[in-house]
Amino acid sequence: MKFPHCPECRNQVIWYAFSMNLFMVFFKGMLSVLTGCAALMADALHSSADAIASMVTMFSVRFSGKPADEDHAYGHGKIEYISSAIVGIILLIGAVYIIVGAVWSVIHGQYGAPDPMALMGAGVSVLANEIMYRYQSCVGRENNSPAIIANAWDNRSDAISSIAVMFGIGLAIFGYPVADPLAAAGVALVIVHIGIELIRDAVNGLMDTSLEAEELRQIYNVVRTTGGILGISYMRARTVGDEVHVEISVEVDGSMYVYEGDVITKALNDRIVSSVGYIGRVYVFLTPVEIV
Repeated sequence: MKFPHCPECRNQVIWYAFSMNLFMVFFKGMLSVLTGCAALMADALHSSADAIASMVTMFSVRFSGKPADEDHAYGHGKIEYISSAIVGIILLIGAVYIIVGAVWSVIHGQYGAPDPMALMGAGVSVLANEIMYRYQSCVGRENNSPAIIANAWDNRSDAISSIAVMFGIGLAIFGYPVADPLAAAGVALVIVHIGIELIRDAVNGLMDTSLEAEELRQIYNVVRTTGGILGISYMRARTVGDEVHVEISVEVDGSMYVYEGDVITKALNDRIVSSVGYIGRVYVFLTPVEIV
């Protein structure tokens, strides 16, 4: 972590995101009613999905921090992947609703030029959501939290959608009223893409996808340079929420005493934890070999 207060930010950032999303729902919702802007109403619905997603993330981050127990020997970290999947599903449902509404408006010709004040609502939304995206991305990366990173992308999707809304409102004001519902549909397509990406990443995490090759190589180099280790029988690692769990079987001199093996095991564990980020547990198995 870059700063000592990063863990503290982890507990605060979701509250900030939830408060901001709730404000955006009412702010854009009221402006859409006052200005008659369909795209801004779609954006308000997107923010309502963001608020729900923030609540889901808030719960998952709090729950994932619980220690291991009898029923969950590996902890509760995987709930963060479930949270990411729920956020993705919420985004997909909201996007489908927006697309259906936009297509219906275009087919029935029920659209018109909104009041220019709608541009202000979209502009404020872009700024606020981009700030929250950058803040949550930083917190998510520094704490290795997939749930917070997913919530950050939720805010980025809202910022992107608000940019599209601004273009749609601008075109509608300057003589192309059909641009309003078309902008809403374009927003929804972006949301669909982000939702699918979040669900795919969550599924990979739940399926115990291995670490990237570079991260595995970093662990391998630590093992190879630890004194008393003659070779590596096997090594694998997986992510469990915001932690990395490592399993290693190493070859040692078969003539050594048990306490010497314990010393090597502890030294290896300490070196991996200090050299590689976000290590949760290290399982070391010793395989005695005969030295000729």
